[in-house]
Amino acid sequence: MIPFDYAPASDTDSAVATVMARPGAVFLAGGTNLVDHMKLGVASPDLLIDVTGLPLDGIEELPDGGVRIGATVRNSDLAAHPLVRGRYPVLSQALLAGASGQLRNAATTAGNLLQRTRCGYFQDVTTPCNKREPGTGCAAVGGWNRHHAVLGASEHCLAVHPSDMAVAMSALDAVVCVLGEEGERRIPLREFHRLPGDSPEHDTVLAHGELITSVEIPPLPAQARSGYRKVRERASFAFALVSVGAVLVTDKERVREARIAFGGLAHKPWRAVHAEEALRGAAPTEEAFRQAADAELRYAQPLSGNAYKIPMTRNTLAALLRELATEERR
Repeated sequence: MIPFDYAPASDTDSAVATVMARPGAVFLAGGTNLVDHMKLGVASPDLLIDVTGLPLDGIEELPDGGVRIGATVRNSDLAAHPLVRGRYPVLSQALLAGASGQLRNAATTAGNLLQRTRCGYFQDVTTPCNKREPGTGCAAVGGWNRHHAVLGASEHCLAVHPSDMAVAMSALDAVVCVLGEEGERRIPLREFHRLPGDSPEHDTVLAHGELITSVEIPPLPAQARSGYRKVRERASFAFALVSVGAVLVTDKERVREARIAFGGLAHKPWRAVHAEEALRGAAPTEEAFRQAADAELRYAQPLSGNAYKIPMTRNTLAALLRELATEERR
């Protein structure tokens, strides 16, 4: 057993100050990812600051019709909330597609955003991994890479981000609100997670000691429909091979607006800006949906074991957009 200190946070300011002052300190909420990594030897913090007692567990409507989600809101509570189910089906569906009921009862909004890759090499301390131990190499290069990235990867890391919720939030243009040494700042979720580049040990743009306090989601356009579709190797408790979160607005003949994010393809939730551009102004047809997928996937670089993700992504996106377009016409 590796020894560590534990302390409950009394307020956000002191929690941030404590973690910033101690390089080995981290925040603890549901612990569904962090505690696993401590058991595996992947993470070895020397101080856990428990933030679950802070008043960060509310869900409230904003004056503009959007919603603010507290950092410690449990995934199951968020998925079931009437505001989320009614206005943001893509988010509720993504949350319910993740993990298991027991884990959703414990996992939090901030923890979900901060969860680390489930790459087998990352979780196996006997193998080289630049994310876990910078400079040791990436065992997935030339190794087993069926579940790994086809977009935005580097020679230093091929891992994918595991979150379903973050994919939906990316499509919803969510903003992450954080508290740090210099006060509060707001980070668009599209910019919150990083691509690996030459420093894959950094998953997000957060500085040490910065605390997520909430996530804000703006209102959707009138007549928008949203949804989430996930392809996995079993029906539950499995991470995405490919997932798609989308928001679609059409009239009778044209796509007025489209927002698309992919999961299971990259080191971060991948906002499909090229697919969105291809769809705007196009007729909402099967051909247009597949052409939009190809506009994004032309940048993909599949590995020896994951070329299947290209047609799978194309088919998944087309199926979801077809479903949303059909809802629009009802």
